Amino acid sequence: MAGLGDGPTTPRVWRNWARTQHAAPQRVAQPRDLGELVQEVASASATGRRLRAVGAGHSFTGAAVTDGVQIHLDHLASFERVVPRPDGTAHVTVGAGMRLTALNAGLAARGLAMRNLGDIDRQTVAGAISTGTHGTGARLGGLATQVVGCRVVTAAGDVVETSRAHDPGLFELARLGLGTAGVLAAVTLEVVPAFRLRAHEAPMPLPALLDGLDALVDDNEHFEFFWFPHTGNVLTKRNNRVDDDDDDQPLPALRGLVDDELLSNGLFELTCRLAAARPAVVPRLNAVASRVLSARTYTGASSDVFVASRRVRFREMEYAVPRERVPDVLREVGTWLRGTREPVPFPLEVRFAAADDVWLSTAHGRATGYVAVHQYHRMPHRRYFDAVERIVAQVDGRPHWGKLHGLDHTRLAALYPRLADANRVRARADPTGTFRNDYVDQVLGPLP
Repeated sequence: MAGLGDGPTTPRVWRNWARTQHAAPQRVAQPRDLGELVQEVASASATGRRLRAVGAGHSFTGAAVTDGVQIHLDHLASFERVVPRPDGTAHVTVGAGMRLTALNAGLAARGLAMRNLGDIDRQTVAGAISTGTHGTGARLGGLATQVVGCRVVTAAGDVVETSRAHDPGLFELARLGLGTAGVLAAVTLEVVPAFRLRAHEAPMPLPALLDGLDALVDDNEHFEFFWFPHTGNVLTKRNNRVDDDDDDQPLPALRGLVDDELLSNGLFELTCRLAAARPAVVPRLNAVASRVLSARTYTGASSDVFVASRRVRFREMEYAVPRERVPDVLREVGTWLRGTREPVPFPLEVRFAAADDVWLSTAHGRATGYVAVHQYHRMPHRRYFDAVERIVAQVDGRPHWGKLHGLDHTRLAALYPRLADANRVRARADPTGTFRNDYVDQVLGPLP
């Protein structure tokens, strides 16, 4: 199989974006088409080698780590077809290796858009849906809820077109299952006509926000906020659709350069470096940062408003908790931070999602609030993350599959009522354990 694709066959060290994981696979392959992908998977299964697909490396966990065959899907990244639907939506099939930034651009060129997105667009389509990537919106689900079909290569090398109507169990595992159903070759997404959003960003006192949180979440299509540790201040973000005949109010180029590039990336990197060198000054740094926040309102294409530039490297843990428990969780985190004065220069990010029926979705069966904690990559994060993990455990928090956490399948089985079903499908699709790795075994459990 050494002639397949254009990837090297000798070991090389791979590292993820956050530098929390690394691997030295025996073989790195970049199949040029579906046929070569099938051969790579079938060969790995026949020879007893583990195989994992890797996207952009934006998972903080070991989801993509392998010592066997590492598959890069960069060549499987084209628009295959667009099928308009009577209700105005469309079903768009794209290669699973397509980056979200290319997906958004391609959809916009066709007058289409995703219903909802996260705030980073560097991931591949396959990686984003397989780990449960989500945005924010009380009436909207994560990216996996927008998937209506998957083309998956199983461990036997079979190519299966799966959907709710065709092998629905395999479909569930393929659209959100850490790549354990097989290697995704293509994904069909339900998309909507392109739309614009009005973004309104404004500071707010944390107590007032928590007291009026339900109204803020319910009265806006997309609502999130950032809370600066050791302060009582938050930055709120409210994104709502605007009609086509509304005046366009783009963000002035200079304001965007200052806010999004200088303050959010350049100056913030310097602030974090100072925090790493002198941790005791973090509360004062955060107080200054939260006081200089100012309101801004602008309109733009949906993907331009959803997506932000994030170049400062960090570690992240995110837990999905019942929406109504978000204020309790944040108050407890605040009590812990005040008691310990833990130096945390990064704000907490809080987002929301509707309940869904995706088997392994963090929002399965319940309206959800997401509490994400971050730490600069040059600073210790373990004590902070462990403390937050203990707090969210009291409200049955579910960890994001692609972000740091300490749970294993014994605890996750109690949090996910369909985990046993997912494992039954996994055993059928991958009886040889080709798509296993240590992280998969930790969170889903070893195959029989």
